[in-house]
Amino acid sequence: MLLTPMRSDAREWPREQLSELFSEGFPAFITADRLVPEYLGRVREWFADLDLFLVDEDGVPVAGGWGVPIRWDGTVEGLPPGYTQALVRAVEGREQGIAPDTLVICGAVVAPALQGRGLAGRTLTALREAARDAGLERVLAPVRPTTKARYPLTPIESFLTWRREDGSALDPWIRTHERLGASILAPAPASQTMTGTVAEWEGWTGLVFPESGDYVIPDGLSPLRIDRDADEGVYQEPNIWMRHR
Repeated sequence: MLLTPMRSDAREWPREQLSELFSEGFPAFITADRLVPEYLGRVREWFADLDLFLVDEDGVPVAGGWGVPIRWDGTVEGLPPGYTQALVRAVEGREQGIAPDTLVICGAVVAPALQGRGLAGRTLTALREAARDAGLERVLAPVRPTTKARYPLTPIESFLTWRREDGSALDPWIRTHERLGASILAPAPASQTMTGTVAEWEGWTGLVFPESGDYVIPDGLSPLRIDRDADEGVYQEPNIWMRHR
């Protein structure tokens, strides 16, 4: 399939095409990270050159991905705590005049009908090329392992070590990054923090939380902690830091 990388703001895209592309995205509770909306507008405005679609021969976006530029010293200790703080560092670094040297790949999506055809890897490659064109010498990703939701009680520190008999990573999204030459750097046990009322969490998950405690939730990579007295649920999303170069 002939695919062309294009900035997502290159033109107006038909709503039905975008609906198809994003029809199987992230769980509803992913929007409950209260810090992200404070920065996302500036991310979209300032870093649009790092927000790409892969467009097929008919001009239809079939995959996409985006990232932000940060300054990073190359050490594990110097990594942001996770996805959210990568956005914060990118925006505040821009405001403070700090020259970035690293792309953080924040997300990638493939149209459901075309999954399993290598488009996710091609999206990552397009983002790495965009980083090169922008003069960013390093590429990182806070990877959300797709099969971690099957093992929500397993610490991310253990999960990232799990391998198949052939030595490849158990998780397919980690495998995709590794096939492109990426390596695991460190766990990010609190890459995002999602907060909401008990009613909001019941709406997002389709579950009922009759008492305070920890709950396994659909698509959750770790348990949700419910405090009925405070009318609050808090979920910390673990990721895995991987480096491409």
